[in-house]
Amino acid sequence: MANPNPRDDTSADYEQFERTLLAQDRDATSVTTADVDDATAQHLVSELIDADVVTPIPEDRVLVHEPSGAAFDSTTQLAVFHRGWTAVRDTDSEGE
Repeated sequence: MANPNPRDDTSADYEQFERTLLAQDRDATSVTTADVDDATAQHLVSELIDADVVTPIPEDRVLVHEPSGAAFDSTTQLAVFHRGWTAVRDTDSEGE
């Protein structure tokens, strides 16, 4: 089989199929942050404040995300950041 028939070669099909499956896996495990509206952000930030994960600093008009030390002046930015931060930490802990 030194010269296989190129019409019988299905390796490209298999590689494309594998790439498609990997992309689907990546999509299934990714965190969606685009759907964070103002109400959702307010609710999440309130829960984070109650859980002592976020500290509001009224005089500076910022919210500090305690585990990372990052400061935000927008609840939406903080909510999106926290979702991403949590997703990365969850992914890291699964790999260990």
